[in-house]
Amino acid sequence: MKNRLKVLRAMRDWSQAELAMHLDVSRQAVNAIETGRHDPSLPLAFRLARLFEMPIEEIFDDEA
Repeated sequence: MKNRLKVLRAMRDWSQAELAMHLDVSRQAVNAIETGRHDPSLPLAFRLARLFEMPIEEIFDDEA
């Protein structure tokens, strides 16, 4: 699944570790989601949407 997570994180000047801290996940989890190796759980996707104050659909794109 494609996502804008890296861009959104960079806009706030956060490292992967800082984003992970805000989400209560590991830095490795953030990296796996950013690189498309792992899709977030629905609760984590909602936490990301709230953190970045945008709809989930604006962060993630399920079309290839």
